[in-house]
Amino acid sequence: MSIVESELETLVGVNESTELEVLNNNALENEAIYILREVAAQFEKPVLLFSGGKDSITLVRLAQKAFYPAKIPFPLMHIDTGHNFPETIAFRDKLVKELGVELIVRNVQDSIDQGKVVEETGKYSSRNMLQTTTLLDAIEEFKFDACIGGARRDEEKARAKERIFSVRDDFGQWDEKNQRPELFDMLNGQIELGQNVRVFPISNWTELDVWSYIQKEEIEIPSIYFAHKRKIFLRDGFIWSAEDDVVFRAEDEKVEERMVRFRTVGDMSCTSAVLSHADTIEKVVGEIRESKISERGARIDDKRSEAAMEKRKQQGYF
Repeated sequence: MSIVESELETLVGVNESTELEVLNNNALENEAIYILREVAAQFEKPVLLFSGGKDSITLVRLAQKAFYPAKIPFPLMHIDTGHNFPETIAFRDKLVKELGVELIVRNVQDSIDQGKVVEETGKYSSRNMLQTTTLLDAIEEFKFDACIGGARRDEEKARAKERIFSVRDDFGQWDEKNQRPELFDMLNGQIELGQNVRVFPISNWTELDVWSYIQKEEIEIPSIYFAHKRKIFLRDGFIWSAEDDVVFRAEDEKVEERMVRFRTVGDMSCTSAVLSHADTIEKVVGEIRESKISERGARIDDKRSEAAMEKRKQQGYF
């Protein structure tokens, strides 16, 4: 009996959709591990951009597998806006301590204090766009030539057309009209002096793929991703956390307590919650299967214009 026949025999009794999901999950994992190993082989100073969100946590697990039994051969770096959810920061510190990996933190507040960027004001003010300057400064400081990120093509249309190896120029800018072809598994990491590459190992994953992998691997993630009681207020059809003073709230915006969770974890000032009772991974997976709205639908920074993400990327954003 062949290996394939043997594997198929073990799947007898498992419904067809589950079988396909397992095969798809394994294929995506293999692709991501291959990409991470290519990064280690082709670049001199790579770094993994870590936010404490589910996608970057998934990348960390993939990196562990890619280089086991050795440690992850590159540091993690967090560009801290100062407006992160407390649950995310606590989880970040806990994970880094458990793994024994190097964590580099660079703060947007420092860029503001140095006069490199100006704090936004107003109803939807956010530090999300200000991260770009802090990120580019950190890349220059450490001379990183490859920055590994957890962006996925299903999230947003600008990300959908970006390559796995995305070359950035001397100013960190992305030119969507000047991308390299990526045929089969051939990834070209050759760059000129001053350039760097953003690498996206889970580009071909969907939100459901990520959650299915988290479920299969039993990966711990921040509690904010699961349904919990939280003080919130409503604005323009979005649900905002009222448990901090980061998000501006008008006097007529009433606070109430509801069961919510966050599908995506970014800046508190640009990330809204969704009503949910999904308090386990199994329930979250079921909820995502039924959802008709992208997880980025809860990100206000993408609502500024139709091309908001693309413009940020052209300026050097993640």
